[in-house]
Amino acid sequence: MTSSARDYSALAAKIKTWGKELGFQQVGIADTDLSAAEQQLQEWIDEGFHGEMDYMARHGTKRSRPEELVPGTLRVISVRMDYLPENRTTVRERLDDQTAAFISRYALGRDYHKVLRKRLQQLAERIAVEIGPFGYRVFVDSAPVLEKALAAKAGLGWIGKHTNLINRKAGSMFFLGEIYTDLPLPIDAETTNHCGSCTACMEVCPTQAIVAPYRLDARRCISYLTIELRGPIPEEFRAAIGNRIYGCDDCQLVCPWNRYARLTEEADFMPRHGLDTAGLIEFFHWDEATFLQKTEGSAIRRIGYECWIRNVAVALGNAATSTEIVDALRARTDDSSPLIREHVRWALARHSSNERQPHRAGHPASSTS
Repeated sequence: MTSSARDYSALAAKIKTWGKELGFQQVGIADTDLSAAEQQLQEWIDEGFHGEMDYMARHGTKRSRPEELVPGTLRVISVRMDYLPENRTTVRERLDDQTAAFISRYALGRDYHKVLRKRLQQLAERIAVEIGPFGYRVFVDSAPVLEKALAAKAGLGWIGKHTNLINRKAGSMFFLGEIYTDLPLPIDAETTNHCGSCTACMEVCPTQAIVAPYRLDARRCISYLTIELRGPIPEEFRAAIGNRIYGCDDCQLVCPWNRYARLTEEADFMPRHGLDTAGLIEFFHWDEATFLQKTEGSAIRRIGYECWIRNVAVALGNAATSTEIVDALRARTDDSSPLIREHVRWALARHSSNERQPHRAGHPASSTS
């Protein structure tokens, strides 16, 4: 069938059906006009809100102009896949337990990059079986792609005040992926914003990183501090981190729309190696070989062992004082890593201070140490 004779509306419908058969909860199609998002991105970078994430500015307009990243791109097929492995009440209980190590729920299972990329490739191959060879490229948070802006254009949801994508029927706890393609498929309508006057996400943020509606200062965000930042965590934010050692889910847990968040049906997203139940001390005792073994195939591995122990040291400094915690920290005061030594000594100082103010892991009394 020639391109001119092809029924692209019928093909788009089939693509959505095939996507759901592959485990995606929703599939939408967008054009490549991201001019509004491009302006917002540049303003965000100009403010320095990206911190040390230099890659956000490195690729210029390729991030906001899909046809520059992949020449010939006409449409973007955007997909989402639920990842929540347990109900929000259980997640909150874990977060409120000072001795428990809290890991953002998206990272408990297999690396989502691998899971979604494989499914997207299968979807592209299924399209090729139907129509023959066509131009495409698959992305899962793996290149300069404005995935949330594209997903919003494709009708998968709206970008909330916390800057995450929200779906009215499924909340925000899902992964996104894209297929850039040269197929002139019909595009889907954008949805409307339903945040209204709600500011729950802004109010709950432990470090007040959501500096204005739809405006996130990554330099204050716990996800940035525990995952992206490679050097010392600024002291002003350490107490507020509580027991969060990899990422932060607070703004999503409090979002009213996440009452509709659906538990994942993907076995790959189920917790592995006890990452959902381990205590802080257990993780602190891991050597590098154990870290690499327990995080094999996990998104967590990319932060590296040194930052892992750095994060756990901070969380131990925020826990209630006990002999076991103090002894564990003291055992690392002469660690070979200056980064680890700094955070261990800070944690020990927290436990030795007579003026220390009590706080809960989920709701610190102050955002300063």
